Amino acid sequence: MISRFKNWRAPKITDGRLTKWHWLVSRVKNLKLGKNTDIGAFTYINAKNGVVIEDQVQIGSHCSIYSVSTIDNKEGKVVLKKNCKIGSHSVIMPGVTVGENSIVGAFSFVNKNIPSNVVACGVPAKVMRRLM
Repeated sequence: MISRFKNWRAPKITDGRLTKWHWLVSRVKNLKLGKNTDIGAFTYINAKNGVVIEDQVQIGSHCSIYSVSTIDNKEGKVVLKKNCKIGSHSVIMPGVTVGENSIVGAFSFVNKNIPSNVVACGVPAKVMRRLM
């Protein structure tokens, strides 16, 4: 286990209010948060249709995770699989799953599923390479 998670505790999350780490969840009852997660400041999570963040997931600062989009009327559960990493300022759209151990580069727009064990980035995000 990574030493910074030695004393990890599930955060207190109040719907629509900043946590003590300055990130926010809308519809918190539809969020499943795994252990040893790290969510950066000023990240917004809209969990209206469900958001699952599995164990050891890292999310950079200023990210947006949407289970509903009023711009294009898309809805769907978002799943961030175990040990994936989402780079700072990235946007995850409704219905997307980011696979286990995958890395999404900073400033990426993820509107399609990302498989496990890859690096993906861009607008829209595309797989750049497989991880060993």
